Amino acid sequence: MWIVDAMAGANAALRSVIGGGDRTYGAKAVVTGAGSGIGRAFALELARRGGEVICADIDLGRAEETVALIDRTHGRRAHAVRCDVAQRAEVESLARHSASLFHGPPTLVINNAGVGIGGKPVGDIGFEDWQWALGINLWGVVHGCELFVPQLRRAGRGGIINVASAAGFAAAPAMAPYNVSKAAVVSLSETLAAELSGSGVAVTVLCPTFVRTNVARDGRITAGSARLATELMRWTGFSPDHVARITLDAHERGRLHVLPQLDAVVVWHLKRHFPATYTRALGVLNRVLPHDDSAPAPAGSEKTGV
Repeated sequence: MWIVDAMAGANAALRSVIGGGDRTYGAKAVVTGAGSGIGRAFALELARRGGEVICADIDLGRAEETVALIDRTHGRRAHAVRCDVAQRAEVESLARHSASLFHGPPTLVINNAGVGIGGKPVGDIGFEDWQWALGINLWGVVHGCELFVPQLRRAGRGGIINVASAAGFAAAPAMAPYNVSKAAVVSLSETLAAELSGSGVAVTVLCPTFVRTNVARDGRITAGSARLATELMRWTGFSPDHVARITLDAHERGRLHVLPQLDAVVVWHLKRHFPATYTRALGVLNRVLPHDDSAPAPAGSEKTGV
């Protein structure tokens, strides 16, 4: 392992000398939702690439576990910080804390923290669940962008990676709060990329389908839907490590959209080229498939990394 880490460090140094892409090598990174799933995978991969990582999570214990893993596997410096991204004041504190730890702005911010919600149609969801999901999945990313982008813009370098989902354009029934929040993150990222064009700050938005994480277990998803999601993750999902590597490599190349799986790419093209047919097909599936009226599955820590 030490050989791999040494090579990653040498790679980062070489990139800085020759002036090549170095957004994800030797980064000073802030990762939200870093206590599990894709967020933890991002933190570990950034450490492998020679970076120093602030691992933020609403569950401090999980963030500390990630820091311990980084120390044990890569021997890199990392920091655990408790942060509820739905609370602007806590993200403001995270931004100040990162500037203190890094003695300046971070070079990479990954707005990853998010939750799963699904299993109910519009009209049965309830306003509290809407507010909960949008507070984390959308406002968490808004807070991260509003507070960190000015630092990166002033520095004239760096990157933002926002974690959305293929659900943001797939628009599957019984997932409205999740779909809406992720669609908004895609739009925010596209807008931000245009605004930051030529600034030296790159923007990437990740839109995966199924990734083997705890999002179904820890969210507000009806029991039947949670079982289905868990099975789909098990049989078709990518590992968080694989998704993190693909995304960081794409960000290194300046890619805006990252669709790591073939099914995401297929849905993207179907929706764009045959929108009416696609929506009618979803409607047919929604009518013929059994509906799940069960209560949400018991949740663990509801606010976590997706």
